[in-house]
Amino acid sequence: MDERISDLPREGTSPNVNSRPLPAYRGILAVDAKGFTGRQAIEHEAISRAVPELLETALVRAGLRDLWNDRKFPASTGDGYVLGFDPSLMPFVIHPFLFTLQEVLTDFNVLSHGAVPIRLRASLHIGPLPDTGNEFSGNGTARNDTHRLLDSRPVKAVLASHKENITHVAAILSDRCYEDAVAGGYAGRHPDHFVEVAATVEGKSFSKKAWIYVPQPSGPLYEEALVDHTPEESAREEARSQGSGWAQNPQVRNSAPHGNVNTGTVHGGQSVGNYNAAGDHVEGNKANRVRGFQGDQVRGNKYQGRP
Repeated sequence: MDERISDLPREGTSPNVNSRPLPAYRGILAVDAKGFTGRQAIEHEAISRAVPELLETALVRAGLRDLWNDRKFPASTGDGYVLGFDPSLMPFVIHPFLFTLQEVLTDFNVLSHGAVPIRLRASLHIGPLPDTGNEFSGNGTARNDTHRLLDSRPVKAVLASHKENITHVAAILSDRCYEDAVAGGYAGRHPDHFVEVAATVEGKSFSKKAWIYVPQPSGPLYEEALVDHTPEESAREEARSQGSGWAQNPQVRNSAPHGNVNTGTVHGGQSVGNYNAAGDHVEGNKANRVRGFQGDQVRGNKYQGRP
């Protein structure tokens, strides 16, 4: 027999032909450094080397040394790192690990003078993945989805919109990870810390329900940063902001006696003053697109003039 033929895989990989046992379920953690490709080439090796060291430090501080020592199919992705772990530990990876990773990165970025500052996106997922112990170990749909989540618009938007000197970690959890660990009550973080998003990746046929978690937020979580606009929607919004909406619908008239009217998209702040509200004097900021946290301010006694 030809030796080349005998070296070919003997077990078929066609789906739904013969029943086979599922691979063991794994927790999957993947991280990417923000803005890696925009860094100068001389910085790439330093970042690639630092990311797994930062992960190890955070896991040890969070009491998860065994997770790091027993990690499955670990691999550097150049600008990040991926590893598998015992899924029963997922609640501890969500908290306290992600919060501890934020603290470790804060120390690294603030105290390590001359070092390359690093901010990380992280994704968490659970699913069946083979652990063959060779270079092909850990490949499967669950791992692919973990990387898609990591590249999705919502988590990128959050890290881009939050202050770079405060928020160093933005995480996205698959819906399964959230339901099992957070909604099930096992993770040490209340569900209110998590924001539901539609995770899509530009140029990829990927769309999954997911959850954003930011250990140290410094920007919007519910507003523009997490709105998943398609390019067509963004173009329509831009056209409306330039006034073309009036030409398309010239019969529309807006009136608000003693109030304010917004048409189109407000890209800056708008001062709102209402001096005829039965004794209330309310001042604040209002915008259709929110660039940060905001709220109306009530100056004076709110109940003044009321019976």
